[in-house]
Amino acid sequence: MLQDKDRIFKNLYGLHSWRLKAARARGAWDGTKAMIEKGHEAIIDEVKASGLRGRGGAGFPTGLKWSFMPKQSDGRPNYLVVNADESEPGTCKDRDIMRHDPQLLIEGAFLASFAMRAHVCYIYIRGEFIREREILQAAIDEAHNAKLIGHNNINGWDFELYLSHGAGAYICGEETALLESLEGKKGMPRLKPPFPANVGLYGAPTTVNNVETIAVVPDILRRGAAWFASLGRPNNSGTKLFCLSGHVNTPCNVEEEMGIPLRELIDHYGGGVRGGWDNLLAVIPGGSSVPCIPASECLDLPMDFDSLKALKTGLGTAAVIVMDKSTDIIRAIARLSYFYKHESCGQCTPCREGTGWMWRVLERMAKGQAEKGEIDMLLDVSYQVEGHTICALGDAAAWPVQGLIRHFRHVIEARIDEQAAKPIAPWVPVAAE
Repeated sequence: MLQDKDRIFKNLYGLHSWRLKAARARGAWDGTKAMIEKGHEAIIDEVKASGLRGRGGAGFPTGLKWSFMPKQSDGRPNYLVVNADESEPGTCKDRDIMRHDPQLLIEGAFLASFAMRAHVCYIYIRGEFIREREILQAAIDEAHNAKLIGHNNINGWDFELYLSHGAGAYICGEETALLESLEGKKGMPRLKPPFPANVGLYGAPTTVNNVETIAVVPDILRRGAAWFASLGRPNNSGTKLFCLSGHVNTPCNVEEEMGIPLRELIDHYGGGVRGGWDNLLAVIPGGSSVPCIPASECLDLPMDFDSLKALKTGLGTAAVIVMDKSTDIIRAIARLSYFYKHESCGQCTPCREGTGWMWRVLERMAKGQAEKGEIDMLLDVSYQVEGHTICALGDAAAWPVQGLIRHFRHVIEARIDEQAAKPIAPWVPVAAE
């Protein structure tokens, strides 16, 4: 378990003030100028050595991603864009960073922008995050007034930070759709290549990072890459914010080491499964877009990218959704399918047509009004959607369906058999009036 001295988010629960003075007392903005004086490449090398992987879902090595940005300018500016469009069902970690410890994010954005030779950063915040936007903007203003950021700031790197408010579209969490929305266009993903590091915001080199990824950077540089790499497991280093929800006794957000066993996470922080561990049916380990896993695979499961990938699921955003045996698992996945059908931008045919088709079939299966042959047909359609779209929303829609069929095919078949065994109501002729 993570020791208190190793925690990065010391005000995760908002027990203390989010204001600049309180944040500096907790260690924010301590030695930032000295970090800048080390140079651009030194910061990128330190982040690489720490083993930090993106905390937004994909888990791509952060330092490597930063290194793709141009070292020499061709006349275009470099940009950093922070993805605060936290829309994944079950995920609620970034909003707690923004409303309770915003200076960590602002300092992280400053350091990351310097590393990538960017003088401007945009934070794209989810449309529904009204209070978070207000607090974050106030925190940016405080940092400006203290000359920590802005033109001719005390840290020696001109830096402007702008907050842009989205309109609540899930698709804008995809990095290129986010850039389209920032430019004032309809939020629809772009074809890649060209990648944002070459042609991004306003046609200039851009890196898009998650809120949590950026917020941990100052502590990595202050305490050293070796400290961060010593936490967690090989190739899955550092701390991670986990979001526990569903059928646990005490739903919460918690910062823990990567690789903590799932049962320890649920029992210690979530107060255990409602009705006891034996009442556990399934867990979605990384937000609604990753496949669920049955209780039999949850006992000693390390919560990290590689361990979950081996089980054909994923860590994603580390939003752990716990479902006990009172859950209608077919209807639960059908509800997720409706979400992805509703949030599809409609640009790609497999996603536009496939998400609705999968949802309608699952709705019939939840009622038992399907044929057993349709289970394999549904699985086949999910594979036709997965990997055949511009962005990953098609994958996100397909994976929950695949997880359901992989682990709970017997539940679907039993529902169909149960419906088929019901006597058919006799046909009663009704006389015309």
